[in-house]
Amino acid sequence: MAADTMECVLTTWSTDCPVLQKLRREVFIDEQLVPESDEWDDDDAVSVHALATLNREPVGTGRLNPGGKIGRIAVKAGLRGRGIGALILRLLLKEAYHRGIREPYLHAQVQVVPFYEKLGFRIEGDVFDEAGISHVRMKHALE
Repeated sequence: MAADTMECVLTTWSTDCPVLQKLRREVFIDEQLVPESDEWDDDDAVSVHALATLNREPVGTGRLNPGGKIGRIAVKAGLRGRGIGALILRLLLKEAYHRGIREPYLHAQVQVVPFYEKLGFRIEGDVFDEAGISHVRMKHALE
């Protein structure tokens, strides 16, 4: 039996919009009940996106906007805990560094703060509500 093949590549909204939308719709709108009006914004067109695949099937995504904010990290239910989110995040951090962004940040859902801490992010500030979900701002200092 062959081992699973996991890959993660950078892409753009104009190149892979349908697959990126499908992943985010499944995770954020359908599963987490984020209002559709909160999910889609102008950052999609100007951000660099990560697309993770498992055996060539799309399973996760995330984005980095020009201001250094990482967001919309989404991994399909049932596949979490397999390193897909970390793969996406590491690729986006590498791209941030490549673009000269030395302190990328994100708004983490409170329940996944330990995941981001393992990857070098640190909490900055208090808990706040975003799309009906408790979040906290976290940043990463790249060297």
